[in-house]
Amino acid sequence: MSIPINLCLIVFFTGACIGSFLNVCIYRIPLHRSIIYPGSACPNCKKALPFYLNIPILSYILLRGACRFCRTPISLRYPAVEALTGFLALALVLKFGLTVTTLFWFAFTATLVVISFIDIDHQIIPDTISLPGIVVFASAAWFVPETRFMDTVIGILAGGGTLYMVALTYYMLRKEEGMGGGDIKLLAMIGGAVGWKGVFFTLFVGSLLGTVGGIVIMALTRLVNIKLRIPFGPFLSAAAVLYVFFGNALIRWYLGIL
Repeated sequence: MSIPINLCLIVFFTGACIGSFLNVCIYRIPLHRSIIYPGSACPNCKKALPFYLNIPILSYILLRGACRFCRTPISLRYPAVEALTGFLALALVLKFGLTVTTLFWFAFTATLVVISFIDIDHQIIPDTISLPGIVVFASAAWFVPETRFMDTVIGILAGGGTLYMVALTYYMLRKEEGMGGGDIKLLAMIGGAVGWKGVFFTLFVGSLLGTVGGIVIMALTRLVNIKLRIPFGPFLSAAAVLYVFFGNALIRWYLGIL
């Protein structure tokens, strides 16, 4: 879909602003702190940040990646999350237009961004996100035209049930946990949004991405011979986003080469 360049900029900047809020969620939710109050502040000197120092991406560039007050370096991840969210918003508008479908998928992908970075930082997927997410994204049939309510129900059961059986089997064989309950609830949430076809796509592609990513991480950190705990949530989330944009086309392509 083609949209005017000025609208593209507005959509991207709006998404980046929401990405700034996602950074707050990523930092505060695992600490059980309010995501509303107090406002943004420097984690080091605790000085509150005025609005003109909290402009997505631009403030980071103008401040040269450091706090204006104490000059403590600001993680590059803050503008990266803002840019990622902005690009997701723009890509969704280009694919689905200015529709309620776009709003639904943006809420879904933004939630996955928060979950992914929390999982990277703390290796947890908070129930405060995934459990309400199952309920919220079970509304897909009302926002995504090709989705039926039964697809959502089966998707939730298939998502949670499949990973639960994998985790149970692993525990029975090894007598230790190989997968956290957070991943199970995450895939159930994903199933609510993308349906049963999306669940199996997400699980297959997420496992593939996880395998490749794990090999790369172990090679870079030279930890091949010891146990390394790599969070699975980001890979499931990435696969789910791929399904939103390319799932049906990739499934048709895959079936065509069989």
